[in-house]
Amino acid sequence: MNKLGIDQDALIQQFADATARQGETLRKAVNEATLQALQGRELTLKNIKAVIKSVTEAASTGAAQNPMGAEAVEPLLAKAFDGMDGALRQAVEANRRALQQLVTQGVDLQESQIKKAVDDLEKMEDAFFSTVAKASQGAAESMQTPWAQVLDTMKLKGTGTGADATASIAQLTAQTQAALRDSRRLGLKAAKTLMDSYAALASGVLIGMSEALGQPAAAPAAKRGARKD
Repeated sequence: MNKLGIDQDALIQQFADATARQGETLRKAVNEATLQALQGRELTLKNIKAVIKSVTEAASTGAAQNPMGAEAVEPLLAKAFDGMDGALRQAVEANRRALQQLVTQGVDLQESQIKKAVDDLEKMEDAFFSTVAKASQGAAESMQTPWAQVLDTMKLKGTGTGADATASIAQLTAQTQAALRDSRRLGLKAAKTLMDSYAALASGVLIGMSEALGQPAAAPAAKRGARKD
């Protein structure tokens, strides 16, 4: 278990031993590992990138050891990408709900801290692609072509993470405009107080979402990650 709460050895072994028919099993394993790691820390873009990097490295290492060969494991890497995408979609939704709570209380999207949170939400898909690409470049040479093909396919197709982020931003913008029309706008000091706890709030929302779905929730980390990228 590494410092992010990810059992990399278990993931490596799963990818090393997987057959062509076990792609869905791998997707679920990656999704659960990614989600539990995200639950254990504040939902900052920096922490999200660190989790995606760790999961990608484990999948790459295991796939490189798989006796089926590079061409045959490409579909398994695609399932790994799908598993991470599913977890990030929940992270996007948690951020949306946390921001929605702040907007409902009158925080303006143009306040510097909340604007950064929205900007990070907008950057989520690009960060996802760039982190996987960078992590895969450090993998065994045999894995670089399969990963490149997976990424090319997903860039054309688009991710659920990107689609959800775009929809969330549009919804939050509309809600802010409605709040301003209703004169529900907090003062700068009150808004800053709320935003100081934003990343922790989003993390708590993610844990609550998982518990509601009957998924195992990770225990909160003893030490939270940094708030800045």
